[in-house]
Amino acid sequence: MHAATTTFPGESHSSSRPIMVFIAGALAAGLTYAGYELFLDLSSIRIGVELPYVLLGIALLIALGFEFVNGFHDTANAVATVIYTNSLPPQAAVLWSGFWNFLGVLFSSGAVAFGIIALLPVELILQVGSGAGFAMVFSLLIAAILWNLGTWYLGLPASSSHTLIGSIIGVGLANQLMQPGNATSGVEWSQATKIGYSLLLSPLIGFVCAALLLLVMKVLTKNPALFRAPEGQQPPPLWVRSLLVLTCTGVSFAHGSNDGQKGMGLIMLILIGTVPMAYALDRAVPASHVQSFVSTSQQASQIMAVRTSSSQLKAEQDMHANVTRYVQTGEMDEASLASMQALMNSIANQVAQYGSYGNVPDDMRGNIRNDMYLMNEALRKMDKLKNPGFSVEEAQVLKRYRQALDQATKFIPTWVKIVVAIALGLGTMVAWKRIVVTVGERIGKAHLTYAQGGAAELVAMTTIGAADVFGLPVSTTQVLSSGVAGTMAANKSGLRWTTVRNIATAWVLTLPMSVLLAGTLYWLLRQFTA
Repeated sequence: MHAATTTFPGESHSSSRPIMVFIAGALAAGLTYAGYELFLDLSSIRIGVELPYVLLGIALLIALGFEFVNGFHDTANAVATVIYTNSLPPQAAVLWSGFWNFLGVLFSSGAVAFGIIALLPVELILQVGSGAGFAMVFSLLIAAILWNLGTWYLGLPASSSHTLIGSIIGVGLANQLMQPGNATSGVEWSQATKIGYSLLLSPLIGFVCAALLLLVMKVLTKNPALFRAPEGQQPPPLWVRSLLVLTCTGVSFAHGSNDGQKGMGLIMLILIGTVPMAYALDRAVPASHVQSFVSTSQQASQIMAVRTSSSQLKAEQDMHANVTRYVQTGEMDEASLASMQALMNSIANQVAQYGSYGNVPDDMRGNIRNDMYLMNEALRKMDKLKNPGFSVEEAQVLKRYRQALDQATKFIPTWVKIVVAIALGLGTMVAWKRIVVTVGERIGKAHLTYAQGGAAELVAMTTIGAADVFGLPVSTTQVLSSGVAGTMAANKSGLRWTTVRNIATAWVLTLPMSVLLAGTLYWLLRQFTA
């Protein structure tokens, strides 16, 4: 498949110059702001060597590169309908979409970010600052970027979500193969299955729901203008144009909110691994929260205590190994419960000793954060497997305890959101044309009508927004492309099966190829970081 050569209404090289000036200014402002905030965060700690700074800078640039590629690879889908229906000129469309992607990232919840991190092996998360941790981060990011660039070059709207998750699975599998018999080295398959279902079902939802919505619109709306293809370069009627711009806005915002979090989660993983002294714990949490946390910890500890008679000394000696084993296997025994109680007490005693997270010594923050993460994962596993059973009151106490752990460890600084938002937004504004041409011209045999564009966008906006609420990563590419295909099928416009087959091939190959790429890169990098 060759580069797109389509010229759109209102498109010219001279009109793109202001966009390039805007991009350069936004990039400079974003990097300046991020650098300044990063400097402030690091100025209060001492690392002792310069190497972490170098690795931090390289890793951050690669992570932002992934979000930039994600922007022009995925978000081009959002502007395809408004461009091909003449609702907005191309330059205005990409600027508008980029702006709403920016806002989507800023107002995201963070649930998807930490859901992605939960896919990674517990062993690598707990040792993210080690050589294996850096190999993990670099290999999965580079593999995701390479595959995204390859499919973009061919004009194939493949899934960045599939790519990233495949890369994570590749790292986990490679780590497991390199450490045979180590139960803590594999992929978190329960989380991978949950995310896999969301990625598998979302394009089916897009196809079926967009097709049904178009058929409903035909029954309820008798205005023929809605079901006509654009005539020449004339924009659609105002109310149709407003609807299409609104749905483009919604898809762009939802995409930023969902896909932007993937980059944020990876950046937080990088920051925690490279400079845990500054980012392992949220130092902005007030001291009153710490007091409440200690009280909740004591209540949670008592719940575990009544279910075990094991020696406290023995539990303290083996608590990390026992809790880690339970997280990986789900096999509950008295030693697991006793170790969880011991770990709860250990965390509470350390936090109470310092009074606030900001007062925790630099060299202790990473250890406390790891203990909190391990405890949270154990409780998540316990809640999923329902072992052992808890009363309603006990379950509420443990839920509050997990929320307190989340508040201390699952935070995203504002500067991280802003710099990811800029990378994703700028990616939207450049190199969008290849994917737009595929979505707008090569999926169906007929030109996209106003109703088809609106139906596909509305379904995509709703599906992605719902996934964001539930903390599930979905693919904007898959949902919208399948939505367009669904409207073509419902309208009996005919599908270009060559394009559909190429897109389907990319979807099928994305997961195994990203697994292979990331696993191979991880193995190679481990030869230099062992």
